[in-house]
Amino acid sequence: MYKIHPSAEVQTNKIGEGTVIWQYAVILAKAVIGKNCNINAHTFIENEVVLGDNVTVKSGVYLWDGLVIEDDVFIGPNVTFVNNPYPRSKKYPEKHQGAKIEQGASLGANATILSEITIGKFSMIGAGAVVTKDVPRFSLLVGNPAKQVGFVTKDGVTLDMDLVDKKTGNRYQFDGENFTLI
Repeated sequence: MYKIHPSAEVQTNKIGEGTVIWQYAVILAKAVIGKNCNINAHTFIENEVVLGDNVTVKSGVYLWDGLVIEDDVFIGPNVTFVNNPYPRSKKYPEKHQGAKIEQGASLGANATILSEITIGKFSMIGAGAVVTKDVPRFSLLVGNPAKQVGFVTKDGVTLDMDLVDKKTGNRYQFDGENFTLI
């Protein structure tokens, strides 16, 4: 069972168990929403959008055609996605060029994600960052344009570019998939 607030306009029936859709959300008919998602107030989800399981979409986020969001992704308030690199009024692309947000990634408030971008697994994008190119897995990016300033483990521990946790001083090794304390 899923829960839809009475003021939300939800046209799709492709909604996973345990998902909650809050006030004034609009979700079009062909959108696919996974299990245990939390779709906050004042969001818009177009037809050609796929959300995995356990995704959080905070308020003020619009998910445009072509966007794929994998499991366990966090999308902060007012994150902006672009699905057409060269928009013109009343001229629509044959195919929308959305981004792909891989498993476990977190996007900070007011980040902007340009079209045709892949945000790698477990990456973290800082608030207000403007992402103009693909983001490697486990990367920490901030700024405009977004630049890598460190790494993030699956558990959310932030590391500098030398793989040191500034809070504890612990140093890690990284094999491309896992971080190991050394």
